[in-house]
Amino acid sequence: MSSNSEGLRALEEQRLGPVLRRRDQVQPGTTDQRLLDSEGDSQWVHTDPWRVMRIQSEFVEGFGALAELPSAISVFGSARTKPGSPEYETGVRLGRALVDAGFAVITGGGPGAMEAANKGAREAKGISVGLGIELPFEQGINQHVDIGVNFRYFFVRKTMFVKYAQGFVVLPGGLGTLDELFEALTLVQTRKVTRFPIVLFGTAYWSGLVDWLRDTVVAQGKASEHDLLLFHVTDDVEEAVAMVSKETGR
Repeated sequence: MSSNSEGLRALEEQRLGPVLRRRDQVQPGTTDQRLLDSEGDSQWVHTDPWRVMRIQSEFVEGFGALAELPSAISVFGSARTKPGSPEYETGVRLGRALVDAGFAVITGGGPGAMEAANKGAREAKGISVGLGIELPFEQGINQHVDIGVNFRYFFVRKTMFVKYAQGFVVLPGGLGTLDELFEALTLVQTRKVTRFPIVLFGTAYWSGLVDWLRDTVVAQGKASEHDLLLFHVTDDVEEAVAMVSKETGR
């Protein structure tokens, strides 16, 4: 299928939380965008209280769907990772190994590295979870997810990633992956969460970031040397699983 036809299909289908809209019922923008947009008339004063109820409902739905999960690890990575690539196959092996170690696997539910981890978890007959997000061009929940929840608001989704996981494994990814990574690092640094292992998978990919944190951020006193111990870096699936298992007491 050509990129033009894929773009047309994306415009013809839109998921707003649990609601599906197609064709001329597609609405412009996203729920997050409308919440954060401060421009426009004063009508938002009258609608924000109702948004609070919608936000509350998303928390209730997420808590209800995930409350009975066993110990789980959230796996992050690029939605652009190609199926069949070495990175994709690493994600599959990681998902499978996490299940073998007794964990459920939580991802963002999309394609690429997320799909790979979900696939590995499903193939290992474990619990495969996908927490999706409403985006302008809907990606949808991948076929390897057993429990899927679609969110409108990023901050609700991010709460679920941390609340129902005992650690993060971060595969190579882009801005969304970095967002989740630094959210987790901040929570651990400020002791909002404890015993929360964070593993960066892929030395070649992450080494530039680690060097910058050490040689610029820490060197200029913007963070402490101890903060570099908040995460681990590895190229080995078994080592990554051992790291999260050890720090979670499994």
